[in-house]
Amino acid sequence: MNEKFFALPKSKQEAIINAGFRVFSQNSYKKSPMSEIADAAGISKSLLFHYFYNKRELYLFLWDKCMEITTSSLKENLSFHSDDLFEMMFRGLKIKADIMRQYPDLGTFVVKSYYEKDSDVCEDIQKLITKYTDFKASPFLASLNTEQFIPGLDLQMMYKTMYWASEGYLWEKTQTGGLSADEMEEDFVKIIDFWKKTYTRRKD
Repeated sequence: MNEKFFALPKSKQEAIINAGFRVFSQNSYKKSPMSEIADAAGISKSLLFHYFYNKRELYLFLWDKCMEITTSSLKENLSFHSDDLFEMMFRGLKIKADIMRQYPDLGTFVVKSYYEKDSDVCEDIQKLITKYTDFKASPFLASLNTEQFIPGLDLQMMYKTMYWASEGYLWEKTQTGGLSADEMEEDFVKIIDFWKKTYTRRKD
């Protein structure tokens, strides 16, 4: 990757990033031409190749950028500074919805890349996904208040079912018109509230 990309004004960088998210979210990796990304960004194809050696480099950069944007926003907004899992989830949801308002195609890009099978990028993406979804590495575990849950609850299984349900929701939305930040936020407020009522102790 050419470091001159980072020397561009922030607005130019974001135009290229959002163009990449948009085109890759609308097509498979193989069917996403660099010329279309360049057009969407308002630059020439040759200039895009000046910043990124090839399509693979741009694609992996965009995936890593998604994780950088998300994790830095979560840390900056202290979303993990609580011992209440569901409070953290509500706060994290708000932050992710705000990110999607700034990068409208980011969510769909992430979901589609999760299922991308092209051999040029598949292995690298799966390694990155494992890195960011490892339950044991989750930053909230150390301070999580386990007393809030119903007795005998298998926390790892709870997490996995939440993850699978979330994954299914996101996949369905990408197949039926794409992800909307407002709709996702509204739906997940209800989903998280349901989980909270299902998994936490009832107060007498």
